[in-house]
Amino acid sequence: MNDLKYYFSIFLRRLHYFLVLSVVISAVAGIAAFTLPPAYESQTRLLLEGPQIPTELASSTVMVGLAEQLEIIEQRLMTRANMLDTARNQQVFEDIQTMSADEIVEAMQARTGIKRGGTSRNPTPILTLTFEARSPAIAAGVLNEYLTLIERQNAEFRTSRAGNTLAFFEQEVQRLGQNLDVQSARILEFKTANSGALPDSLEYRLDQQATLQEQVRQIDRDISSLNNQSERIVQIFEATGQLGANEGVRLSPDEQRLQEMRAQLDETLSVYSAENPRVKILEGRIEQLEQRLAARAKTEEPAPESESRNRGSTTLDLQLSEIETRISMLGEQREEISARLADLEASLARTPANTATLEELNRTYANIEAQYNTAVDRLAQASTGERIESLSRGQRISIIEPPATPNLPTKPNRLLIAGGGTIFGILAGIGLVVLIELLNRTARRPEDIIARIGVRPLATIPYMRSRSEILRKRLVKLMVYLVILVGFPAAVYAVHLYYLPLDLLADRAMNKIGVRW
Repeated sequence: MNDLKYYFSIFLRRLHYFLVLSVVISAVAGIAAFTLPPAYESQTRLLLEGPQIPTELASSTVMVGLAEQLEIIEQRLMTRANMLDTARNQQVFEDIQTMSADEIVEAMQARTGIKRGGTSRNPTPILTLTFEARSPAIAAGVLNEYLTLIERQNAEFRTSRAGNTLAFFEQEVQRLGQNLDVQSARILEFKTANSGALPDSLEYRLDQQATLQEQVRQIDRDISSLNNQSERIVQIFEATGQLGANEGVRLSPDEQRLQEMRAQLDETLSVYSAENPRVKILEGRIEQLEQRLAARAKTEEPAPESESRNRGSTTLDLQLSEIETRISMLGEQREEISARLADLEASLARTPANTATLEELNRTYANIEAQYNTAVDRLAQASTGERIESLSRGQRISIIEPPATPNLPTKPNRLLIAGGGTIFGILAGIGLVVLIELLNRTARRPEDIIARIGVRPLATIPYMRSRSEILRKRLVKLMVYLVILVGFPAAVYAVHLYYLPLDLLADRAMNKIGVRW
């Protein structure tokens, strides 16, 4: 009980601290409550609608997520240029001509509220905009201008992005088309330079090589046959002095047939063996013709020997000359075919390397062509997407709640500010007294001396103030009370009258700290 009385007495001695702080805070709260300008808040709600055309039929090329779209709208709206233009167009502040650009931007951002629907992880396509102004018309006008900015900037953003996508794929198609032309020219140049050694003509050249090789073998057989024929004629002439069936300029049908069958036999022997049935048949026929011609020669009267030998020598020379001419022609033909064979073999030798090079060129062409086809397909999609955005058939913003002109001010709550300030002042005054006592470690009671040095005093003598000290103390308290009750309101009124009205001062303070009542 004694402690309670002691603390109460201390509180009474410190009452002027309590009064000063509580009255100051209460006065500030009261002045703020009745000097804060009324604020009218207008509100509008926006809805982000999905594409108007089913994506299965045609899709836009502007793919922006819901959270990203809401962030884009907020950031583009709250730019410095937009805040300044809106504030000046709507004359949001009375003293806007004297305000700096930074102050205007800070004030506009403090009065603008943007709230997204849902949560950060699961947002909903609803955006709520609010704005506080000194009049209902200004609040609604600012929100209407905000809506105009949002719709225009959203349309510009989407059409610009769709246009950039279209322009990119147009450039890509043009670039890939030029690459295709260059690669096609390279392939054509390579094929022209290696026209005789390309893989597509390999089979034909192999068949041609086989044909030419067979022709060379046939020519060799013909030359061998003619050489054998020449030797046989010379041997017959040397043995008999005659050319046999070849003597004379004109031969009988049997002699001509015998000569042809002998040549045929030579050709057949170059291909088949002597035991082949075809060879046996030819040899039998030749033997029959020889026997027939031999029998006819016995019955005919032979010509004089000298005349026959001269005539046979002339005929021999003619036949040998003819055989040599044929051999020479066959040799030239063989050389020509051999040259063609050499060219073919050279082209065949180059074919594997040309095949690898051509395949690489074709692969590059196929890759570029695939990229070109993909780019053309995407260009068509980009063109469709750009058309969708230009006609506003893609994702768009619609107003589900237009800005309304408020009838009553929404802020400030004057009673709450004044009452809350008074309660806070009282609590702050009590707290100040308690803090002063906690910081004051002076011993003022016998209990304090005992607690500190452990010595019990015999008696306590109170401090006796003189009349002048008491008068001075009372005068100081009176001056403090007069300053609180008269000087502080007078100072506030002087600021309001000679420096800046309190409502504007409070408004600037709120703008500076970014807080709205």
